[in-house]
Amino acid sequence: MEDIKELLEKVKNGEVSTDEAVLMLKRAPFEDIGYAKVDTHRKLRQGVAEVIYGAGKTSGQILGIIWTMRDKGQDTIIITRIDEDKAGAISKEYKLDYNRDGRIGIIGKKPEPDGIGTIVVATGGTSDIPVAEEAAFTAETLGNEVKRIYDVGVAGLHRTLAHLDDIMSASVIIAIAGMEGALASVIGGLADCPVIAVPTSVGYGASFNGLSALLSMLNSCASGVTVTNIDNGFGAGYTASMINHMKG
Repeated sequence: MEDIKELLEKVKNGEVSTDEAVLMLKRAPFEDIGYAKVDTHRKLRQGVAEVIYGAGKTSGQILGIIWTMRDKGQDTIIITRIDEDKAGAISKEYKLDYNRDGRIGIIGKKPEPDGIGTIVVATGGTSDIPVAEEAAFTAETLGNEVKRIYDVGVAGLHRTLAHLDDIMSASVIIAIAGMEGALASVIGGLADCPVIAVPTSVGYGASFNGLSALLSMLNSCASGVTVTNIDNGFGAGYTASMINHMKG
């Protein structure tokens, strides 16, 4: 909606004619390139432009979508779930800021943080870092200050308590854990802000690839804890950014 307000202000100030503004708003809401229909109005509706999910797409398909987005005026493009080979192919055509751990990248500049506070991203273990980096990188790319607190699981609760100041001063916390997923309840019982729990597929056989952590987090007795899908760091980072940009 900010883009529409900016356009209307430009019409009001005489920087853009009425006919030009009408033409901008009449443009097709998506571009059909055969294998994809690129949503060119996503930012107008949701405030954030479409993000490319790279898993299952070829490098050529991703490059075609990127070209279409840039042709329609999208300067900053987030691409999730891309391995190093795909990142290398993209980097040959565009300047890509690639986060290897999170398998996520951005074309264009990250904005300066303009959220109301800090988003804390905490993990139960080091094995959860790939999901955490996807969440943290997403939040940073959407204009948030992010504090990482890794390997603070409940098997050594003193590690969590050593970061009480960060937990108590956060505006949103993303708690990421596999195994039994207990970290979300612990942090939820300490924090006075929304906690977004992300179960990961880390754990031994009875963890059922993250299902055990998912059910534990859904059954959290701590108020204020909500849960994303298994390994969905992007969804957590996106939602945390929305919360961190809500101004009273």
